[in-house]
Amino acid sequence: MTTTAAPGLEGVVVAETEIGDVRGAEGFFHYRQYSAVELAERRTFEDVWYLMVHAGLPDATEAAEFEAQVAPLRAMPPALEVALGDLAVGAPLDVLRSAVSVLGAAAGWGPTLDISHDELVAQSLQLGAAVPTIVAAAHRLRLGLDPVAPRGDLGHAANLLWMITGEEPAPAQVRALEQYLILTIDHGFNSSTFAARVITSTGADLASAVCGAVGALSGPLHGGAPSRALDMLDRVNGPADAEQWVRGTVAAGDRVMGFGHRVYSTDDPRSVLLRQVARQLGGRRVDAALEVEEAVVRTLAELKPGRSLFTNVEFYAGVVMEACGIPREMFTPTFAVSRT
Repeated sequence: MTTTAAPGLEGVVVAETEIGDVRGAEGFFHYRQYSAVELAERRTFEDVWYLMVHAGLPDATEAAEFEAQVAPLRAMPPALEVALGDLAVGAPLDVLRSAVSVLGAAAGWGPTLDISHDELVAQSLQLGAAVPTIVAAAHRLRLGLDPVAPRGDLGHAANLLWMITGEEPAPAQVRALEQYLILTIDHGFNSSTFAARVITSTGADLASAVCGAVGALSGPLHGGAPSRALDMLDRVNGPADAEQWVRGTVAAGDRVMGFGHRVYSTDDPRSVLLRQVARQLGGRRVDAALEVEEAVVRTLAELKPGRSLFTNVEFYAGVVMEACGIPREMFTPTFAVSRT
């Protein structure tokens, strides 16, 4: 009997979930049956976070209560503040992985098999609220700067920008980053989610599961892609140069980062919205990205007919994050903020 392996677990059922799903042929993905793109267009990050936790969108009162609940959870425990000074010399995702482990140990998180649903929700809220503080503080410490404390009057996206830069963020940048964060909260059984689910299926503690997920997210073919897509924009100078670069990259058998997706056989809906967000932000980098995208898609269609290689979320993610003032080394940690 001959068996074959399905690349990327394509068509293989490994679990069931009501949280979200991707319909690649349709160019659509949802969070609890709500279009993720429509949520990013119309809702706040906190509203969508509430949806993931409570399986429904909040009304005005519930939204205010939820924001008040998570705001104080942004502060790092004292044990983590002490440890972060030594950890911050490492690469950003290595630091985050270690910090999550310290946070779970300091808080005394036990196996999920032995705790109630309410306890697990409380742990998840603390972790989700603390990760932006961790990645921003680690970034500043690595630069020799003092960390900037989170503010209770700012939302999740605005706080991240505030803690990274120490400057009052512009509303347009806050909204652009918020839309990026909403679009990357979930994406079906992606590699990092799969890693977390495998670990948590053993009844392990939440910190262990998220440490595994962060390890998977750190890979260049997963969370590390946005910065590499932006590296490509640095190397090319206009459409003609982009076409020549793509031909050389394909001939060498290398990947064109920011283009193509295993699941989508049409436009990546995340990229479509982020393209609009980038246009609204404007600037020379955005203009260049639009020109390069057209040249790369056209060239890939010629070199790989029938492959439907359009831009994926990573291409415009880097453009948008850069326009929001996020340094390149913080692209993947910012992805981790939403995916956590």
